[in-house]
Amino acid sequence: MTLVTDVRLRRILDSRGNATVEADVVTESGGFGRAAAPSGASTGEFEAIELPAGEAIAAAREHAVPRLVNETYAGNQREIDAALRAADGTDDFSKIGANSAVAISMAAAKAGADVLGAPLFQHLGGTFRGENFPTPLGNVVGGGEHAADATDIQEFLAAPVGAPSVEDAVFANAAVHGEVADILEERDYPSGKGDEGAWAPSIDDEEAFEIVEEAVSRVEDEVGFTIGFGLDVAAAEMYDADSETYEYESAGVSRDTDEQIEYIADLVREYDLVYVEDPLDENDYDAFADLTDEVGEQTLVCGDDLFVTNTDRLREGIDRDAANSILIKPNQIGTLTDAFDAIELATEHGYDSVVSHRSGETEDATIAHLAVATDAPFIKTGAVGGERTAKLNELIRIADDAT
Repeated sequence: MTLVTDVRLRRILDSRGNATVEADVVTESGGFGRAAAPSGASTGEFEAIELPAGEAIAAAREHAVPRLVNETYAGNQREIDAALRAADGTDDFSKIGANSAVAISMAAAKAGADVLGAPLFQHLGGTFRGENFPTPLGNVVGGGEHAADATDIQEFLAAPVGAPSVEDAVFANAAVHGEVADILEERDYPSGKGDEGAWAPSIDDEEAFEIVEEAVSRVEDEVGFTIGFGLDVAAAEMYDADSETYEYESAGVSRDTDEQIEYIADLVREYDLVYVEDPLDENDYDAFADLTDEVGEQTLVCGDDLFVTNTDRLREGIDRDAANSILIKPNQIGTLTDAFDAIELATEHGYDSVVSHRSGETEDATIAHLAVATDAPFIKTGAVGGERTAKLNELIRIADDAT
């Protein structure tokens, strides 16, 4: 461990062209770490608070930096993150902003790794043997909050579960993304891209299923291993609390909770989905439990907006048998320590952890190291685009270094 001697904060651009927070942490022995906070478009009601970047930086400089510089040690992550919590003094980082907190937290972890001369995943996870690597989930067709005039379901995800290596999995997702483009062209559908680089054609969910299924099948034939697919439904974004219905606007369909459960369960069976994220409203633990009881043996039912990387909400889900996996987004909770605690609690109770990017991203690749360090079975990174490939290429490097 080495004393933190400087913390620098600045505004940089994220992938949507918005300002976000970047942090540098410097130590007395010359250790250095740099990290940047991502930002979500489809955000859960219970997420930690992201402040405007300039406001978050000013607040962190006033309240957090004095508690860190010459007071804490890089290499002691819990001490760093406890200082951030104490500087903020709220449950949701509404004083200094979760964006400034997570940038500093991740930068401090990188500084600690730099001092040790160890890769970040090793610093975060201790001894790592390299037997298991996360399967990347690649967003290939998207709509919802990530793209206008596209599918109601927010993400259609390629999941190369049979890939023999991380490299094979990464290139399989890119190939599925390319095949989707070819099929859209064959069907005369012009298409731009959404926030995460997924194709965002003006089609309904039913046709999107057909297209992704065909694309996956074509690539499976080429690569010779199984590629499943999954969904991020982002159901909280389509839930109407007044009518207590899920509104599928492009299809002109309204479903009550029981109908939504059966609709998702039917999709799991019909398309052999390996992953379903946020299929129900973020407050409906009972509905999550009912769906998990119905298809939880067949697929991962993942809580994102339901859990928001928060151990209190996860404990409630565990107590009520709601979902069987949790999405992990460090900026959703504010620090790496909080993210680790959520992963540890999930693992203890048989829940899988899926480490995830956000729709507004930077070139920061910390989540690749976090997924490897915690033996997460999946990582959501997107499939193409510089801020997405930064994570994917880092996974390939980690795997290469471990062999």
